[in-house]
This record gives sequence, structure tokens and C-alpha cells, in this order.
Amino acid sequence: MKSTEVHIGNMPLGGAHPVRLQSMTTTNTLDVPATVAQCIAIAKAGADYVRITAQGVREAEALQQIKAALKKQGHNIPLIADIHFNPAAAEVAARYVEKVRINPGNFVDRASGADEPALLREKFVRLLNICKEHGTALRIGVNHGSLSVRMMDRYGDTPQGMVESAMEFLHICRDENFANVVVSMKSSNTRVMVYATRLLAQRMAKEGMSCPLHLGVTEAGEGEDGRIKSATGIGALLADGLGSTIRVSLTEEPQREIPVARKLARYFSAKAKSSSLYEDLEHDFFSYAKRISTPASVASIGGHNPVAVAADLSRLPLIRRKDVELLGFTFDGQAWKGSDSTPDMIYVGMSEVDSFPLQNLHILSDESEDLLHCKPSYSGAGLFAFLKSKPHTLLMLALKSGAKALSEQRNFFLQLKKNGITNPVLLHRAYSEADYEYLQLQAAADFGSLLIDGFGDGIMLSLSQPSNIRETTTSVKTEQSDTALKAAEQKATFTRCARAMDLVGTGFSILQAARVRFSKTEYISCPGCGRTLFELQKTLQEVKARTAHLKGLKIAIMGCIVNGPGEMADADYGYVGAGPGRVSLYKGKVRMEAGVEQERAVDRLIMLIKENGDWQ
Repeated sequence: MKSTEVHIGNMPLGGAHPVRLQSMTTTNTLDVPATVAQCIAIAKAGADYVRITAQGVREAEALQQIKAALKKQGHNIPLIADIHFNPAAAEVAARYVEKVRINPGNFVDRASGADEPALLREKFVRLLNICKEHGTALRIGVNHGSLSVRMMDRYGDTPQGMVESAMEFLHICRDENFANVVVSMKSSNTRVMVYATRLLAQRMAKEGMSCPLHLGVTEAGEGEDGRIKSATGIGALLADGLGSTIRVSLTEEPQREIPVARKLARYFSAKAKSSSLYEDLEHDFFSYAKRISTPASVASIGGHNPVAVAADLSRLPLIRRKDVELLGFTFDGQAWKGSDSTPDMIYVGMSEVDSFPLQNLHILSDESEDLLHCKPSYSGAGLFAFLKSKPHTLLMLALKSGAKALSEQRNFFLQLKKNGITNPVLLHRAYSEADYEYLQLQAAADFGSLLIDGFGDGIMLSLSQPSNIRETTTSVKTEQSDTALKAAEQKATFTRCARAMDLVGTGFSILQAARVRFSKTEYISCPGCGRTLFELQKTLQEVKARTAHLKGLKIAIMGCIVNGPGEMADADYGYVGAGPGRVSLYKGKVRMEAGVEQERAVDRLIMLIKENGDWQ
């Protein structure tokens, strides 16, 4: 989607400019030296903008000192003030920084009764006039969990409510002739974030608006899961040609967010823009409905089965019992048993399978008549007639990258629907990327886009590098004994099985990020900021260490009342900073305990989970 250009200091956004990267400080804003040092670290990591919380007028005033100190040290990176509940702080900050972010849901404190449109407009127009005077840009940042009472009463906790909240403020901007504005739709739920942003893009287009979009999955967590979750949501929208700036929210040091964001932006830099995507009347791109499919005859995939994950062992010349065990399966004498982390099926291609019991193992072989390899470009009456005659045949759809890949893949599914084809589809993509983090980001974006659309009954990630097993064994054979040859073969096989298991784990993480299958505990945790009053990263690790076995449970660890409980609305349990050394504990949206001492808060959280019957 083409957007207007927004001027943010010396780093304009939107228009023909590349996707801009940003992060947010976690220091106390009143600690000017510490905040300046972190701003510099973020800038050196490659960020285009740095956001700083300004929860009060004192913090807003401190931005002037931070700006001056940065310039004195030779840094001119644009600063963004993050505002909640306090229009007065926004008015002060707008005089010192290049951009101000406000949240329509709490631009004014709900307790003040200022949710009435007339009073809201008065306060917002006053801020716009200051922004005009000082050349300050504005972001209207809507958060899923903090819609105003008025919007909640009218639209509920929905993507539509988020869009209406943004449009109310955008209409005021248009009335006041203020165009230097960016918009965002954020949620810890990737589906909500994607659908809300798509709805907003469509709504703005209908009203002749083209504001740049800021993309981000809020409270994504940390580590591998945080990266995959962010790439799933952000990637789905970048693939559609939406997004002018991104922030990957990780519960880690803020400068660590930038390399992840840079990889995502790089992956989509040459992608085509799908400007007319949402005009397709045969599919709803704004809510989730899984494509109707028929169960496959070769494996538990399709129909009412959960979205599956397949392991690819097709590059092994011979599939042995030990290879299956390396994937996490155990044999009890009668059948193979798996767990929440073992694949649902094993693809062997044309490889030979050794003679060992196969009970309960779903083996996909190219020799099976009920497995058909397919490309998105395949279509035609002949293919459709064949598939209709064999609805239980599993299609293995080979995905690819490139400027037209996503639209071509979506069109394949739309053609299946149009022709009444219900065959189950296993999405497959082979990657050659040596950087495993980059591979995970690519895969989350590639598969996540289709899964969020409701397409795909299973996924399989593979490595496309040619097998080095035969080459390795040949060279060893000429120089060493048969024992060395056998050892080299075993090592190569083990490496390939271990990598296959890594890819299976990534597959399960992608399914969970796209919210189509939950196989482990989900953690919703904010990155932290100057409002956080406890050691967020340390607390998250402690909670994970004690609750990681609670499959399917969603636990939120939130730094302050601004992000929680609103932004953890999707969580089953919540741990929210309530003041210095104090924590509030939630079950869903209900506060169960307040003012718990931080030293015993994790123990009380565990007890709360047990008391409500969710402990395993």
C-alpha cells in the first residue's frame, strides 16, 4: 500500500523510503545518563528511531535533557515520546521530540470522565496545534487490550473496535489539516493484530487516507518464541505490502530487537505489493475460518485433525529405527509413542525404510498413490477432476519465495475452494539459509501468512542443501577403515535427524504463533520500559522455569499497569507490576491479589494456578 511521507526529524517515514526500524528504552526516563547511554546503544545497533516513555510531565521535561545530551555526543537519532493517560505530558513532549505516540484508548484517564467525544476532541486538537507549531509527528497507536469504555461498549474487544478507535482520531486529524501522522494496530494476539491492520488499511483506502503503518506484535516474549511470534504477525502484513516501520517487541535488551527487525525488513524488501488483496469476495481476510478439508488416507491430517507438523528425513539414504528415536519417539514393545513435541508424520521421500516395527508411525512416501506433490502454479480441469475423484489424497504444496509467491499461493487455495476441492494440503518449504534465526523468521512469515488466512492442514520445513552423507563416506572410505566409515555415516545421520527435529520444533512454534495449535505454554511478556519497577527479564525466566510444562496455558508477565491487565486480556493468568516491589496477580481479566511482595509473587502465582485447577 502506498503511503504518504511523514517527516520525523532527519529520518522521513513512508512514501518511497525503506521500512524503518525502531526500539524503546527500558531505563527510568528521569535517569538521564542511563537513558542517553541506552539510546546510543539502540542507535549503534541500527535503529532509525528510539522511543522513550513519558508517563508524566517530569519525564516529558527530561526528554529535553536527553535530546541535548545525545546531540552533544554527536547523535541525532529522532526520539519518540510514549504517552498514556496524560495529555499534559504529551503537550510537553511534543515541544522536544520528533514524534509523540498516543493511545486513543487511554489518551486521557478514564477516571476523569474524558471519554466523551467533545472533551476528547478538545484535548487532542490542543496537542495537534503544538505538533504543528514544532513540526512534531504523531502516532495513533491503538492497543487491543486498552480500548476506551465507549468503544468497548459499542464494538467489543474486536479488530473492528480497534479500527473505529483509530478512525475517530484520524478524522480529527483530517478536520484539523494535520497529515504528519502514523497509525498502528497492536496486539499480543497475532491474528487480531493482522486482521485489525488489514481492516484499517481497507478503511483508510475507502476514505482516501494513506497514513504510514507501524507494525508490531506487542508483548511477544523473548528468545525463539518471541522472534517467531513477531515474524508471524509482522511478516504476514509486510508480505501484503503493508508497513512503513516495524518494532519487534522482545523481553530482552532493546538493542537486540534491531537485528531481528532488520532481517525481517530485508526479507520483504523485494516483495510485490498486494494492493488489491482484500477485495477478493470469495474469502474473508479479516477473521479466521479454517479451510474445510477431507482427512488424508496416509496420515492424521486434514478434516478435524489439528494442523500437523511433519519431519523431513528424505535426505537420509536409509531410515533406521534409531533415526525415529532421534525425533523423540519411543517404542513400548507394541507401538511408537510420541509427545507434544514429536512430529505427526515422517516424510521419507524415495528413501528406503529399514525393517523395524512401524505401528502408530505415519510415514509419507513418494511411492504412495495417496500423496501428490504440487506447486501453486498448477491448475486446470484435469487436476481438479483427479482431486475430486480422490478427495483423501494428500497434496504437498511446495512454497517458494519471491515477489509474487504469496499471492500465487493464496490464489491456489482460492481456486481449490472455487472448484469444490477439499483435499488436505501439507505446506512445504525448503530453506538454504545458514543463519538459523533468519531461517526461523522467514519460515514464520511464509507459513504464518497462510495459516492466519486459514489455509493449510499441516506444515513441513526442510533444508535444501544437498546431502553430504555420500560425499563424506566416499572420502573416508578411501583413507580409513570400515569402522571410521560407519562412524562418519552415523555422525552425518545424527546431524540430519537433529536438524530435522530443530525444524519440527520451529514448526510447532509457528503453529502456536499463528494460534492454530497450542503445544506448549505461551508467555505474553512486555519488553519493559521506564515504567517497569522490577527485573522483568529475570522474573520471566523464573516463571518459565516453573511453568513450562503447562501445555496450552497463557501466562502474562507485564511490567506495569499501562500494559497489564489490558494488553494481557488474552492470558489465563497475569503477573503485573503494581508499584515498587509490589505485584498484582490476575486470573483472566480479574485481579485476584494486589500488593503482593515481589519476593513471593512467583510462588503466589503458582499457587493461584493450582487453586484454579490448571496445574498439571
